[in-house]
Amino acid sequence: MRDAIALADDALATSDVPVGAMVVAADGTVLGTGRNERELKNDPTAHAEVVALRQAARAVGNWHIADATLVVTLEPCVMCAGAILAARIPRVVFGAWDEKAGAAGSVYDVLRDRRLLHRVEVFAGVEAEDCARLLSDFFVRTRSAPPATGP
Repeated sequence: MRDAIALADDALATSDVPVGAMVVAADGTVLGTGRNERELKNDPTAHAEVVALRQAARAVGNWHIADATLVVTLEPCVMCAGAILAARIPRVVFGAWDEKAGAAGSVYDVLRDRRLLHRVEVFAGVEAEDCARLLSDFFVRTRSAPPATGP
């Protein structure tokens, strides 16, 4: 989780919400890393999880990322939960809960929904305080910053 937090911290350089993610193989090999890049790339799908999953799929040469764990600093949203299910990731470890948009047990529980073909083992709250602090500090700074002025 510490490495995912460092990735989240890197997102601050581009004014992206500080979320970091890693896909780790069973032997500990890092298959993919990502951080939020929505602002950087003007891409609504450039969430940390999706960036890490794309990199991991390239690394293994398959969209089916078997026997790996996704580690992410914030509870995945519905879009990311769908991508996790599509990639057949068996385990997700996350830090902070997302009480507004989370899809791994807070608002929704998409990852463990018995009606779906694939279910994910979820471990929540790992380094939760540090993950939450990074996010809350970001939003305090963002909300207190003066508005951007036009040309």
